[in-house]
This record gives sequence, structure tokens and C-alpha cells, in this order.
Amino acid sequence: MLTPARLSQLMVDLIFLLLGALVIWLGLHNHINFNPRSSSWLAISIGVIAWGGWALARPGQWWMRWQKWNRGGSLVLLGILMLGSGYVPLYSGKFLALCGVVLVLRGLFGAAMIFKQR
Repeated sequence: MLTPARLSQLMVDLIFLLLGALVIWLGLHNHINFNPRSSSWLAISIGVIAWGGWALARPGQWWMRWQKWNRGGSLVLLGILMLGSGYVPLYSGKFLALCGVVLVLRGLFGAAMIFKQR
């Protein structure tokens, strides 16, 4: 039986999984209407990288290190992909789909880690 804390973590991972699926669909069907070279997109991508770095640097329990690497590493990778989409605007939809893949993998790995805990 899942405790309420682990159940809420599982719901957050499910949200990441669904958000990633939506982003993949939007990226592959080119249903995007944003400028990846704008200053706001640059600020958001740098903010996501900083947020992931902060999540990696934050001290935590040693038994939760894989969850910390999952959360922080996926945010850093997501920010790098967002930043890279501005330099290759022709493939911004593909970069957006890759961002969705990162989110889906983060959700799946997070859910697996919750069920792996005793």
C-alpha cells in the first residue's frame, strides 16, 4: 500500500508523463506558435537549467540520490534542449518533441523509483 506522500509523488510523475506526451504530440505535428529565439524563451531555458542545477546541488538523504539525479538531470537536459532549439529554428518542433521524450522518461523513471522503494 502506498503512503500518501508516495502517492502524491506518483501523481506528480504521472503529470510529467502526460505533459511529455502532449509536448511530443505538439512537437511532431508542428502545432507550436512561439519564437525559440526570443529573450523570454532564452530566460526560461536558462531558468530551467539553473533550477535543475539547484536540484542536483541540494543536499538530501543518500538513499534518495537516484531521485535527485532524475529530477535535476532531467531539468538540466530539458533546459539544454530548449536552449538548443533557438539555434536551429528549422528543427524547433523536433527539439520540442525531444523535450517531451525527456519529460516522459522522467515520469517513468520516477514512478519506477517510487514502486522500487520499500
